[in-house]
Amino acid sequence: MPEGPRHEARERALSLLYEAEVKSIEPSTVLETLPASPDPFTSELVKGVSTHLARIDSLVGEASVGWEIERMPVVDRTVLRIATYELLEHAETPVAVVIDEAVELAKQYSTEGSGAFVNGVLSQLAIRLRGAP
Repeated sequence: MPEGPRHEARERALSLLYEAEVKSIEPSTVLETLPASPDPFTSELVKGVSTHLARIDSLVGEASVGWEIERMPVVDRTVLRIATYELLEHAETPVAVVIDEAVELAKQYSTEGSGAFVNGVLSQLAIRLRGAP
């Protein structure tokens, strides 16, 4: 299982974005109400997903054949959003790292089939966005 500061930042971003979604509030509001500022990478992921949400959801929707984004489990949708943001905005992060991290988060926090689902969607997105699996 991946470990380290980046993994922890992704995990924290997942929890903050999840909280915003289930409470139907803006992610920036969740960040502002924290007693201490999160890691800079966590903040960037949360703000980046929020800022680019329409584009990210469109890309995820196109890559997840047969699944409407609104019908996905909240954790799967949130993991896919974070990973898609990384594919778009962090070209220095290898595709394999983005996908592996997302799959691990999905396996750890979502349903039994979530890891395979997330892997399939992100593999399609990686080809489309970066030209390589």
